[in-house]
Amino acid sequence: MEKVWQSSYESGVPNEIDADEYKNIPEVLKKSFETYPDHAAFHCMGKTFTYSELEILSRKFASYLQNNLGLQKGDRVALMMPNILQYPVALFGVLRAGMVAVNVNPLYTARELEHQLNDSESQAIVIFDGSCKTLQEVLHNTKVKHVLTTRIGDFLGFPKSTIVNFVIQNVKKLVPAWSIPTSKCFKAELFSANEANFKEPDIDSEDLAFLQYTGGTTGVSKGAELTNRNICANLIQAKAWVQKKLVPGKEIVMTPLPLYHIFSLTANCFMFSTLGACNVLITNPRDLDGFIKEMKKWKFTAFTGVNTLFNGLLNHPEFKNIDFSSLRLTLGGGMAVQKAVADQWKSVTKVTLIEAYGLTETSPAASINPLDMPEHNGMIGLPISSTELIIKDDEGNNLAQGSEGEICIKGPQVMRGYWNRPDETAKVMTPDGFFRTGDIGIMDEKGYFKIVDRKKDMILVSGFNVYPNEIEEVICSHPKVFESAAVGVKDERSGELVKVFVVKKDDSLTEAELKAYCKENLTGYKVPKFYEFRKDLPKSNVGKILRKELRD
Repeated sequence: MEKVWQSSYESGVPNEIDADEYKNIPEVLKKSFETYPDHAAFHCMGKTFTYSELEILSRKFASYLQNNLGLQKGDRVALMMPNILQYPVALFGVLRAGMVAVNVNPLYTARELEHQLNDSESQAIVIFDGSCKTLQEVLHNTKVKHVLTTRIGDFLGFPKSTIVNFVIQNVKKLVPAWSIPTSKCFKAELFSANEANFKEPDIDSEDLAFLQYTGGTTGVSKGAELTNRNICANLIQAKAWVQKKLVPGKEIVMTPLPLYHIFSLTANCFMFSTLGACNVLITNPRDLDGFIKEMKKWKFTAFTGVNTLFNGLLNHPEFKNIDFSSLRLTLGGGMAVQKAVADQWKSVTKVTLIEAYGLTETSPAASINPLDMPEHNGMIGLPISSTELIIKDDEGNNLAQGSEGEICIKGPQVMRGYWNRPDETAKVMTPDGFFRTGDIGIMDEKGYFKIVDRKKDMILVSGFNVYPNEIEEVICSHPKVFESAAVGVKDERSGELVKVFVVKKDDSLTEAELKAYCKENLTGYKVPKFYEFRKDLPKSNVGKILRKELRD
């Protein structure tokens, strides 16, 4: 007898939440602005915005979008920034204006950026100057009419803003030379806007809030349509799960994961904002020295991250010298949390590292482990409130407890579909309304779920999805390559790394040449780390390359 499981966690977490508690995301923001006006909302590099300051600045930007640029409700606005104060200002302004936020990874190559801007039909972009050179290469091939640029230090106040921008550009040389004659300065344009002219639009719960891009087995990145209701429901679900550990108005959360990533977006940017928390933004978490130096300044109460980040911090000699006395919650997602890392985290911080599971298409949270767990259990947890998880076979039949099959999810946080791709949407949605995750798992007798394998050939590098078809498409566009196959190989730091098997068309092709080509056309985490040249690749009787044999 099959079972559909909803939350069986009995530590005060409701089985059901009111997914319609908020009509839209601006309503969530308004409540935080009004409840916690003088509380710190976001902090970055020594500068803090309170909730009231964020309310004014985001209203200014919403007014600017409406009145200065003439954009309409439903228009797409791309945001291409790391964790800096400009991001929440721009994001909240876009959402308050009833427009659709299109989050863009600042590390994208020109090819990737061009696809996302064109697929989303974005009309405007707010971009930090470190990515402007990439935009310059493709802007003429897109429909983007308005480019607003910003520098890392622009919101830090004088003289710090001048110093930071000078060092980044002239000392560290992190900003490639660029020229976009039609671009305007985000800060100057923002402060020229009159917030009094902002006209609050009527935003329905089913109106689109985000086009959140995820990879695809076809190699084409797809935009998951996340509505206002999807995001509101998921932040309410997450809040219901963690609220016993958290105190409204008293929380400080370290935010090293980029806010453009769905995990940090919903958990940190939105859920913690409903609690009047302060998000401490870490612009460059790869700089572990700087990251730990910042952590030492705060009595932080919560921390969200991915396994690779936890592992990196734990292996830094100064990490053990941080004051963890106020830490109450550590949440890991985006990729599997390794037991050795979780055990070491508990040993150093005295706080259990709680593993959660979700996907871009589920806004993202679908299951979380109980917060009162004494130790890491290797499971992805129990379904959160108003969420059903079930195991299905390839034919869509529900499987019994203990059987191995595809994890499928139903709940108010599941996306509306893929933007302009009804065929792709149909592939992942079952007739009974479940989303097929592509993850193979089992459910134990207590209702806990565990991932045992991936149905899809997707590779997970430090929490980011890498799809073999995209890698192979790029490699096979090299004139000296005949065919290729990409697979994931286990790695202690990143979870997985990309390995490619290549059949040459021209014997003069070298690994160095191919690697340089990949670096030109792929974001850093997608660039293969291992290259193996072969005379041929294993294939099925219909000619399909057998990646499984290569992995084995």
